[in-house]
Amino acid sequence: MTVAKSRIGVGVWLERLSKRFGPVVALDDVSLEVEAGEFLTLLGPSGSGKTTTMHVVAGFESATSGEVHIDRRPVARVPPHRRDVGLVFQNYALFPHMTAADNIAFPLRMRKTPRGEVGRLVERALDLVRLGGLGPRYPRQLSGGQQQRVALARVLVFNPRVVLMDEPLGALDKKLREEMQLEIKHIQQRLGLTVIYVTHDQEEALVMSDRIAVMRAGRLEQVGSPDDLYERPASRFVAEFIGESNALTGTVTGAAGPATTLALAGGEAVRGPAAEVAQPGRCALLVVRPERVRFVDDPPEGWNRLTGTVQEVIYVGETTKYVVTAGAETLRVKQQNRLGVPRYKVGDRVGIGWPVAEGNILPEDRRAS
Repeated sequence: MTVAKSRIGVGVWLERLSKRFGPVVALDDVSLEVEAGEFLTLLGPSGSGKTTTMHVVAGFESATSGEVHIDRRPVARVPPHRRDVGLVFQNYALFPHMTAADNIAFPLRMRKTPRGEVGRLVERALDLVRLGGLGPRYPRQLSGGQQQRVALARVLVFNPRVVLMDEPLGALDKKLREEMQLEIKHIQQRLGLTVIYVTHDQEEALVMSDRIAVMRAGRLEQVGSPDDLYERPASRFVAEFIGESNALTGTVTGAAGPATTLALAGGEAVRGPAAEVAQPGRCALLVVRPERVRFVDDPPEGWNRLTGTVQEVIYVGETTKYVVTAGAETLRVKQQNRLGVPRYKVGDRVGIGWPVAEGNILPEDRRAS
């Protein structure tokens, strides 16, 4: 997605942030620049450091070392209430004894906004999140999605320079979560907001983000656009954390021209695009997405082919997932359920293949994933 032209948002720069909690290293030398008007997602498993990063940006935690810059100004010593940063949490954090309108007005009153302005700004914020007319309702009278919209409006009402969102959709059901993903993205683009979003949901990150920063054990594993990370992962961790992947481990036996050849443990050979890590004699990985693998008996030139046995069949509506063992390898195949497409059952002997250009050659990942 193209980064929106900023009208409200400003840039954020994290400069060599580290954070320790006693002997535990929560952040380890993290540097990251977020452009004005950009929607950047911090994505990673529990304990990867994404929420700690957000808390340091908000001022709820002090970095052990490093600096946070907002609009080119260092803010490490600036208290949270003076950073002009809006936060949206998973649990909404609405005051149950206040109406939706009063919840939204709360930050304005804390900032001593003139009384005559408060009502106008609250109505505008309600309209922005499509809750016009619901201002008099209390949180208990609103659905989960409506409560989340109130929480978002409460942040947008005072035009913060940066909006931080920490797993804001985690409490919603799947259908409503998908609707809110698009709603939040449309509002962000319309207003040109700078958003830093925390989630562990890979699909959510792919749908909403201009860029994604994948975190692992307090470090940045890879930063890039959704298609960069999905199509060109830099490590096995990224390949397996964002979507599904088949990772075949082998020894590089040839690295001439546009392709690299790996010898697999079972004696089969597969090829992938040429890569710097592919030096003859070195161990490397070939990673290929399950939807790129097809059932083929006689693949065209420029394809890999393996022969195997179907071990598992998983029907999931529009697709069927197959688990196939081929020699010492186990691969997943994802096939669209369309008229005329053959289906297979457990025990079938099959040929599977994929274009050489649709794999990725990566260095062997020696860290536990």
